Amino acid sequence: NTTLAVVELAPNSVVPEHQHHNEQLGLVLQGTLKVRIGGERCEVSPGDTYTIPANVPHEFVTGPEGAVVVDIFSPVRADWSRFTPLAPQPPRWP
Repeated sequence: NTTLAVVELAPNSVVPEHQHHNEQLGLVLQGTLKVRIGGERCEVSPGDTYTIPANVPHEFVTGPEGAVVVDIFSPVRADWSRFTPLAPQPPRWP
């Protein structure tokens, strides 16, 4: 009943404000992110975690080195089935 994803974000990229019915937990593996969850803002770096309750608006902005995060969603992110999987690539981490 969960989706687990390793997400590699390019330098200085923006994940615009959005919300979903899934709860989201994240762990930063590499890089930095400026995060806004609801009305709260913080900056996270390797080893930091974040929790996003269901239906709460949130956005991310990566630092100049980009970021790699592990995101866990519950329930499953069924909307991701519309994406075409990428060919395997060497990871940018650890």
